[in-house]
Amino acid sequence: MDIEVLGPPRVTENGVPITAPTPESRHVLAVLAACPDRVVPVSVLAGELAGRVPPEHTREVLHTAVRRLRERIAEALGPSSVRTPETVLSARPGGYLLDTGGGRCDVREFEREAGAGYRALGRGDAARAAARLRGALDLWTGPALDGIAAGTWLRGRIAVLDADRLSVLGQWVEAELALGRHRELRLALAGLRGAGAGRPGGAYLAALRRAEERALTPRPAQAGPALGPLPALGPLPALACATRP
Repeated sequence: MDIEVLGPPRVTENGVPITAPTPESRHVLAVLAACPDRVVPVSVLAGELAGRVPPEHTREVLHTAVRRLRERIAEALGPSSVRTPETVLSARPGGYLLDTGGGRCDVREFEREAGAGYRALGRGDAARAAARLRGALDLWTGPALDGIAAGTWLRGRIAVLDADRLSVLGQWVEAELALGRHRELRLALAGLRGAGAGRPGGAYLAALRRAEERALTPRPAQAGPALGPLPALGPLPALACATRP
């Protein structure tokens, strides 16, 4: 299973998109996709649905959404798959787990690229850092989980992802400036602005504008970027997901 949440959410199994048949099942799928291979508590899922249905009906609606998602997963798996809908979207004590089966997850790729970029910065390798951090930014196709009316937990998860994206952008800009690549940076920033940069008026667009202003002021290239302590990528919202058994 491949999962993308750094933009409009997209989940595919065996190359086939899992298209949720109802707004409620789409919301449940988005929450599970935001926390893949981990148990998402029923309380979290029900809380996310509370904005759509009366609170006393959220668990019933959740169970219906899971059943409908499993029907779509069954269609994508096909008769010869060793995976089943019940193992892909499995019931666990206290919650549900979306099992990727080792498939691609864009958040994991983002964390891997960003981590490699931060380590390169720590070694003073600005060129490698710039390449890996730009690779992390290129994974984004729009605002995280774009199009989902997030509830309290999902807003927290989106806030963590947005903060990580801002940190990576800032470190990438510093690496490019340290290399003296002002013109290249201006062109790259224009490309990022046009490629699903973020919510109108959001912090990411504001950070892009500030970076563009900095790129207009040349400074001598340095042997290595003069940077402060490197940021850590944010964790999942507290108590949101249990570690996979």
